[in-house]
Amino acid sequence: MTASDLSDLQRRILGLKEEKGALLLAHNYQVPEIQEIADYVGDSLELCMKAMQVEDAELIVFCGVDFMAETASVLNPDKKVVIPTLSARCPMAAMLPVRVLREAKEAHPEAAVVLYVNTLAEAKAEADVVCTSANAGRIIGRLDAETVLFGPDRNLALHAARLNPGKTIIPVPADGFCYVHRSFGDGAEALELKRRHPNAELLAHPECDPEYQLKADHIFSTGQMYRHCSKSDSKAFIITTEVGMVDRLRREMPGKTFLPARGDAICEDMKRITLENTYQALEREAPVVRVPEDIAERARAPIERMLKMSR
Repeated sequence: MTASDLSDLQRRILGLKEEKGALLLAHNYQVPEIQEIADYVGDSLELCMKAMQVEDAELIVFCGVDFMAETASVLNPDKKVVIPTLSARCPMAAMLPVRVLREAKEAHPEAAVVLYVNTLAEAKAEADVVCTSANAGRIIGRLDAETVLFGPDRNLALHAARLNPGKTIIPVPADGFCYVHRSFGDGAEALELKRRHPNAELLAHPECDPEYQLKADHIFSTGQMYRHCSKSDSKAFIITTEVGMVDRLRREMPGKTFLPARGDAICEDMKRITLENTYQALEREAPVVRVPEDIAERARAPIERMLKMSR
């Protein structure tokens, strides 16, 4: 995309970003006009790692939901992290308040605590290690513990359990979920799409219901979806995740066909971020996302442990 293809507001954001030496990060589920001007587009942990690698940027504008900006702040304590709107909250992360996690730990004192990165910092601070949707099974498999408390997404917990049949994985809460991925149900719509496009690969996110996961050709995180589609010889893919991922794939891989499993698979919370409030956040350098230092220090440890275990 050339500068002439950008809107006036997009160009103003780019100009202000350059003036302030800021870093603009956009999650895969952001609207295309924000993805188009971001320094980096990716999943939440990929973006936080990019922020750590860019040493000369002291201001980070994180176009994603609350837990993502929190994680960026935890991993980049010397940088100012702002989010375009405080209303961009992840409902699934909110399903695991620290009180619920502590109660589960008291009930299962022998269990290791593995939390999905899609959790708030106060919960991460209570974990032994965190994981992503890409490495959950591998992280759990490398732990000595036979019993694992895992939260907040039940479907990801069940996916990790399939990969580790010798372990007992207890979902906390019992039925945490992502409303976008739950909307795909048993995959009936996607399978009808597959019938009409038999050569298309069916890719499902591990937050989808288990009945659907077992019908997919591959179970991938968004980052894995991107890498697989870029390398696969296939020319068509049915993408079972939020539609923002389809926007990115279509833009960056124009020689291939990407079909959303559901065209209305939209994360309303991600879409609360707009060009307008992104510009305002950059201009005002607010609202700032700050995690209390005692919580940040404790939350940083399980994230760093995951990074070491992933090498």
